[in-house]
Parts: sequence; structure tokens; C-alpha cells
Amino acid sequence: MTDTDNSFLAYADRRFRLSGKALIENGHPYFVPTDALEARSSEWKDGYLSMSHYDYLGLAHHPATTNAAKTAIDTLGTGAGASRLVGGERLGHQALERSMADFLGVGGTLSVISGYLTNVSVIQLLLGPKDLVVVDELAHNSIMVGARGVKSDLVTYAHNDLDDLERILADKRDSYSRVLICTEGLFSMDGDVTDLPRLLDIKERTDCWLLLDEAHSYGVLGPTGRGSCEHFGVDPNRVDVAIGTLSKSFASSGGFIAANADVIEWMRFCLPGFVYSVGLAPATVASAHAALDILRAEPDRVTRLRGNSRRFLRRARDAGLNTGTAIGEAVVPILFDTPEDCVFVAEALMQQGIYAPPVVHIGVPKDLPRIRFFISETHTEADIDRVITAVTEASSAARALRNRISAE
Repeated sequence: MTDTDNSFLAYADRRFRLSGKALIENGHPYFVPTDALEARSSEWKDGYLSMSHYDYLGLAHHPATTNAAKTAIDTLGTGAGASRLVGGERLGHQALERSMADFLGVGGTLSVISGYLTNVSVIQLLLGPKDLVVVDELAHNSIMVGARGVKSDLVTYAHNDLDDLERILADKRDSYSRVLICTEGLFSMDGDVTDLPRLLDIKERTDCWLLLDEAHSYGVLGPTGRGSCEHFGVDPNRVDVAIGTLSKSFASSGGFIAANADVIEWMRFCLPGFVYSVGLAPATVASAHAALDILRAEPDRVTRLRGNSRRFLRRARDAGLNTGTAIGEAVVPILFDTPEDCVFVAEALMQQGIYAPPVVHIGVPKDLPRIRFFISETHTEADIDRVITAVTEASSAARALRNRISAE
């Protein structure tokens, strides 16, 4: 294969190399079958510990969620069978959506087969060629892909810099028919939050719409896990469109939209990602609904999650680790000086039975490699102390190795 080879395989190889292929050529921690790691738990002194999963409320193995899924399969089978519009739906679909809307205090919700697809499809439904979409520069890839896939103009503003957002809107708002602001409630890579009260004031003063991605916020932010609006004490109906997921606090899979009831009814007939996709499987619906019921009945799970998250953040900072702008709510990254240090530390953790893969190129700026730690209410103080000690020791070893190599 030559540098001038224009074949499909040559193109794929070039793109892979640009994405950091060299970092994984001698082995890597990705795509590990974690059930196999669990089966090997006895091999490590303190057992296997996952810090890489979104099970914030510890509900993925709760008897109520697993039994609900089993019952749904026994009763309704394994799949929805078709798009809900053309093939009908199960009673559980709208039951979950009504319960979720009631929990969040909004007019309605609509579930979609994929959380990623939800953002992409909603943005493409809302905007046209005379419109503008303004996106936080660190918003999730699904938001960026959705924004780039429409005929509207796209502008990004500096991460969580609402002064920058205001400058952009002052300069551009009058040139467009509709303007959609897109951001996250709790940022999935940085663990920080949007200043929602100020953001709502900006969007209302400038006659814009707001899409707020609450994928990591529901079940996490607020005293009872109702998300950013509860966290800041604002009316959730001031947010035009909120995007949620069932794969994190609700221990299942798929995405959903929370909005005004009339908006939801419109989307049931017109949202491409819903109309042209199969409905959620019965087991998925049942387990997510069971998880929601547990959250409503046991809000102390959110309190315990918050306590664990704050402990992790505090211990990391006391150890001199770089946690960036994280506030200590379920997602806490630890940043490293180089991708090589990041990979080294992740491998050192894995050797001790702690699974937390590195994030070096995909999803974050190339100069900000990190290990992203997801905290659960099931983690113990001993778990957290174990992780911080392991990261601190491995970080020191990585720096020493790098300095030795530089001196040679």
C-alpha cells in the first residue's frame, strides 16, 4: 500500500492513524468483555471494580428492573416488531412516557430507540435554511452531528461561556428566522454544568429556542434526580426541548424527548428518528419504567450518589489530580499531561482489577486526554479510596517513566 493508494482500505487506514491508531497497536483496554472481568474478580486482591458504566443509581441488577424485563419478554416477546406509527405500540410505551412526563413536570415525553439518534433527529426536524443553531463547543457529538446535518448555519460558543453566547446572538440573531441554542445540562466529558437560569434568561430575551441534553442529568442533578431544572430551581417548561436517555440512571437503553404535550404529539407523527425506527423493545420499556418507579420511591439513592461523587472529587483534588471543571455530580474526569500517561494509568488500573478506559482522541480535545470516572450510588468509600490511590501511584510512575525516556 503506497501513500498515493486511493483505495477504500487505504482511506480507512489513514483516518484510523489520524485518530490515534499508534496508541493502541501494542494492546489496548477497549472493547473488553466486562462480564469476563467480573468472572475473574477473585484474581484481584480487592476484586473487580467498574468505574466505566453509567449505572448511577445502581439499578442495572436490581430485582425489580430485571424481573420487569423478564416478565415483559415472557408476555410480549423480544421486540416491538415495527415502528410504532405503522405497526402499533404496546401499552407500556405510553405508560412509561406518561410516568416520565409526570416525574419531570412537563407536558409529555416520547421515547426513541437511540439516545444519539434522538439529538440528531430532533435538531434536523426543528431547523431549516433560514435558521441558525448555536452550540456549546463541548456539546456531545450527537448534537454536533445533528447541527451539521441541517441546512441552517452553525456557530459554536466557548464552553459554558454565556458572555460569548450573548455576543454571538447580539451579532447574528436578527439575521435569522429561528435560532436554536444547544447545550448539555451535565457535561458528559467534563462533569460540569450549564448555568441554566442565565441561559434561560438569554434565550427568552433574544427569542431563541433551547435544546438541553439532560442525558447525564436525570437521576443525578437535583434533590430527587429531576435534572438541571430541579438543581437550579427553575420551571422545566421554560426549556423548549429536553433530551434524556434511558441508558444511564434508568439502567436500560434508548432516548426520549421531554417537551410541551402538543410538541410531543407533533413529533409522534413527524420526527424521522421515531417514525422510521422500531419502537423500544418491551423488556427495555419495562426495565426503564421499573427504574423510574424505584427512583421516585427511593430518592435517597440520589443523595448517596451525590455523597460518593463529592467524596471522589474531594479525594482526587486532595491528591493533586487534575479534575478540570467537574463539580462532583456522577461524572468526574481526571486529566493527564499526555495521551501516553493516560493510557499507562488506565492499564495500571486494569492490572489491579479497576476498569476505567482512557479517553485520548475521540470525544475530547487532543491536548486534554483523560480517564472519565462514572460514580454510582453502589460504590463504597473503600472503592473510591482504592481508585484514587491507584491513580495517584500510577500517575507518579507514568511521569517518572516519561522523564527517564526524555533524559535518555
